[in-house]
Amino acid sequence: MNLDHMAAGLMRLLPPERAHALAFAMLKRFGQTSRGRNAHGKLAVNLFGLSFANPVGLAAGFDKNAEAIDGLLNLGFGSIEIGTVTPRPQSGNPRPRLFRLTSDRAIINRMGFNNDGHEAVARRLEERRGRGGLVGVNIGANRDQEDPAADYVAGIRRFAQLASWLTINISSPNTPGLRGLQEAGTFDRLLGRCLEAREAVPSPRRVPLLVKIAPDLNEKQLASLIETSVDMGVSGLIISNTTIARPPLKAKRLAEEKGGLSGLPLFTPSTAMLARARQLAGPKLPLIGVGGIHDAHSAWSKLVAGADLVQVYTGFIFEGPRFAQHIKSGLSKELAKRNFDAISDARDIETARWAAAWPPQD
Repeated sequence: MNLDHMAAGLMRLLPPERAHALAFAMLKRFGQTSRGRNAHGKLAVNLFGLSFANPVGLAAGFDKNAEAIDGLLNLGFGSIEIGTVTPRPQSGNPRPRLFRLTSDRAIINRMGFNNDGHEAVARRLEERRGRGGLVGVNIGANRDQEDPAADYVAGIRRFAQLASWLTINISSPNTPGLRGLQEAGTFDRLLGRCLEAREAVPSPRRVPLLVKIAPDLNEKQLASLIETSVDMGVSGLIISNTTIARPPLKAKRLAEEKGGLSGLPLFTPSTAMLARARQLAGPKLPLIGVGGIHDAHSAWSKLVAGADLVQVYTGFIFEGPRFAQHIKSGLSKELAKRNFDAISDARDIETARWAAAWPPQD
């Protein structure tokens, strides 16, 4: 067993949220120096006007409050997405609300957008101006907001000049009614208000605006959402958030917990959905693949299925601090084996194969 797996194993002896707090304390200390941020040769990616040192990003949910950005970047991630952040602070759902399904390499969470709110998070981002690294901000709506679109507009106004990109999170299963914002008509109106708010920001730079969607959409819903996104000029889609589905799991008791499932069981359905989204969207719309990445091979699969970038979360929890470095090393070996000049050359080479698995069979 290597040191990474030993560290991850020790963390799993603690309750999940306590382990998370300990990891953050270590990452804050690790963030005092800058290393591991240089472009990784053929792995560099240019997307929506940004230069990513490598395609491996950390998904929203790990650093909700912008507390450990530099420590995380120093682990070799090409980007970090913080959040989800809501206008007002909120404590989230009652504990316990985070469950490790170790035998399934999965997590179920019903955190409920627990975060420090716009002002606290914006202050931390302002304090690290000039320190480098690509940092996106994932924005959401407070649980008791009667007009959720107003909260997304507020997030755009507050973070447009601080974020490398903004992500509209309308796909968490842990805020009542939130996923309904993905429905046709409702999504159009929300997106219109968000794009209008972005255009009104007094800045020479138009911040990229992405949308994170659920893996539980059907073909009709996915096609409608993508058509609207392309027509209205969304900068990209993140595919996908956690799932409310429960495929066969080894951890039978924990599988009954409510919340979003992430990790290895999500890999195949989310990758098939990603490939189908690429077919529907065409070659120009940037797509970020998330869901079940647990090693370099699964990251490669997302890219060849149609992703421009990937993001990880649960795999990082289980595999330890050198997870991003291991993935980058594996991707570099794949490029060398295939004699590709850049990671972007791999995109779409297996889209048709992966899309054939969509939609998932019951």
